Amino acid sequence: MISMDEKSDSKHLVELDEYLKTGSHIGTKFKTGDMKRYIFKQRKDGLRVLDVETIDARLKMAAKFLARFDSPGIVVVARKTYGQEPAKQFAEAIGGKAILGRFIPGTFTNPKAKKFFEPKAIIVTDPETDRQILKEVEKTKAPVVAMCSTNNSLATIDLVIPINNKGRKSMALAYFLLAREILKEKGIIKKDEDFKKKVEDFEYQLKEGQREPSYNEGYGHKRKPEPRRDGPRRERSFRRNDSF
Repeated sequence: MISMDEKSDSKHLVELDEYLKTGSHIGTKFKTGDMKRYIFKQRKDGLRVLDVETIDARLKMAAKFLARFDSPGIVVVARKTYGQEPAKQFAEAIGGKAILGRFIPGTFTNPKAKKFFEPKAIIVTDPETDRQILKEVEKTKAPVVAMCSTNNSLATIDLVIPINNKGRKSMALAYFLLAREILKEKGIIKKDEDFKKKVEDFEYQLKEGQREPSYNEGYGHKRKPEPRRDGPRRERSFRRNDSF
C-alpha cells in the first residue's frame, strides 16, 4: 500500500462540486470487501456513494505515478461504449496508446501476434468488463491503474481510482483530469490553463434516440456483482513500494 495521506493536499484538481455534477460519486447497489474503504455512505435507494475527496486525491496520485513512465508505453483500455471516447482522448493528449472495444488475447504476451505490444503501465476503465486484459497483464510486469466502482474486485490492481466507471460524464471528467495532471507532472504544460482540451472533448456523444441511464438506474447495478470475499484485498504491488 502507498503510505501517503490521501487528503493531505488541500488543493483539489477541480471544484468538488464537479464530481457531484457528473455523478462521479455514484456507485452501484453492490459492494465488495475490496471497495468498502472507499464508500462514503449508502443512499435510501440502495446505491453506494463514493467519497469525492478520495476520488480527487486518487486521480492526483495516479497522475503522479503514471508520469514516471514514457508516454508511448502507457496503455489505456476501454471496452464499454461510454469509456471509449474518454480513453481515446486521454491517449491522444498524453501520447499514449488506446485499446478500445474487444481485446485480442496475446497482444501483450505473444511476440508473434500481429499487434504485439509491451506496455509499461496500463489503465483499465472497468476491471469487470476489461477482465480479459487483466488476465493477460498478470503475465507481464506492467502495473495496473484502474477506475473502480463499488462492485469491483482489486485483484491484479496496483492503484485504484474509486469512481463511477459506468457514467458518461464521470469518465470524461476523470480522463480529462488524469491527462492534464500527467502533462503537468511531466513539465509539458505549466498550469491548468495550458491544457487546450475541454472536458466535453472527452465525452461520449449520445446518438439520436439513445438514452442515458439515470442515477436511480444505477448504471447497470442489476448486473451480477463480482464474487465477495471475507476481507478486503489491498492494491497489488504498491505494498512493495512506499516511496510514493
